[in-house]
Amino acid sequence: MATNTLLTNDVILKEGMMQLEDNLVIAKLCNRDFEPEFGKAVKNGDTIRIARPIHGQVRTGAVMQPQDITEGRETLTIATQLGADLEFTSKDLTLSVDQFSKRILKPQMIRLATEIDLMVMRELSDNCPNWVGTPGQTINSYADFALAPQRLDELSVPSGRVAILSPADHWGLVPTLAGTFIQGVNRSALERAKLPMIGDVDMYMSQNVTTHTNGTWSGASPIAEIDNGTLSTTYAASKDTWTMTIHIDGLTANTGTVLKGDVITIENVYAVNTITGATLPWLREFVVKSSVTADGTGDADVTISPPIITSGPYMTCNAAAVDGANITLKGSVNVGYPQNLVFHPDAVTLAMPNMEKPKGAAWCEQQSYEGFNLRLTQGYDMTNDKSQWRFDCLVGVKAYQPWLATRVSGSN
Repeated sequence: MATNTLLTNDVILKEGMMQLEDNLVIAKLCNRDFEPEFGKAVKNGDTIRIARPIHGQVRTGAVMQPQDITEGRETLTIATQLGADLEFTSKDLTLSVDQFSKRILKPQMIRLATEIDLMVMRELSDNCPNWVGTPGQTINSYADFALAPQRLDELSVPSGRVAILSPADHWGLVPTLAGTFIQGVNRSALERAKLPMIGDVDMYMSQNVTTHTNGTWSGASPIAEIDNGTLSTTYAASKDTWTMTIHIDGLTANTGTVLKGDVITIENVYAVNTITGATLPWLREFVVKSSVTADGTGDADVTISPPIITSGPYMTCNAAAVDGANITLKGSVNVGYPQNLVFHPDAVTLAMPNMEKPKGAAWCEQQSYEGFNLRLTQGYDMTNDKSQWRFDCLVGVKAYQPWLATRVSGSN
């Protein structure tokens, strides 16, 4: 006869950790290299500086030309404390582990896992400059999807890529893959979300694909223009932010909005291959880094990424932006689009370090599994004979190489 496992603190913590890890999808697909640098007993708001890889250059001839090794650095901040709070009676503690997990723990951990996945998706989609396909069109063919790995190939993004598709795009693509796979039953959320590999890309479906709504900009065409002379910058000036600011005009006075995550192109400013510097046959796409509203003359200072660098190993564009150059928005103004993503895991990094323990708690422990950390703290309401438990985790996420990703929509 099987023996029931008692619902001790340790059992509840381990079961909560198992349910959390089992229901994560996107959080398992990104870089996790920097978490150990935080150490132990981390507090919300703690930061570390992370270095981006350098770009090399090759000389021609026998004369040595040493390259100045100057790393760009980003800040990874533990900016969010997430938690799930439970209160239950002594009677609930007489449930079996399976009953307790199904009725009480699993719904809470599913919601917690969802929020962590959403944080990763928002961070990467809001900072990703590349976008292939036509916003608003569903991915419903191999040719539609193939635009994404093609774009990453053109930018020399390494292999080992993954894709996250919305349910609509997932089900639009699945009929074209009929007969190629059979799903099992007892699988984690990550395994259940997986589609067959296409174009050397591991594919997943997630309901946590975010929607980005473009700003209102203006009702005119073009929606805006460059308005401060010839614009470019240098790697030295932009290496830590990977941004630059452009002054534009032509917005709707006082009300025209340019929103974080909007993607634009600038007339005659073309993309280049990351390694060779060769000009590519499409306009460089830029992502807006912070939201802004036009002034009374329809002007605004807009921060974009990548910066316009026209020479050297960190070259991003074939030419500078010139005064009067037209700006084109990806998609339509004030319309929302699902943000399907294809990316190399190093496009975004996630940290969920060990938390410090609160002083005075009756009981508090942490569980670590597969790089994820969860803390459980116990309390007790003596008046109402109820146990109180709080699960907590710290989360930091940073798109530190967002050019290793592309958004993807279907085509006309």
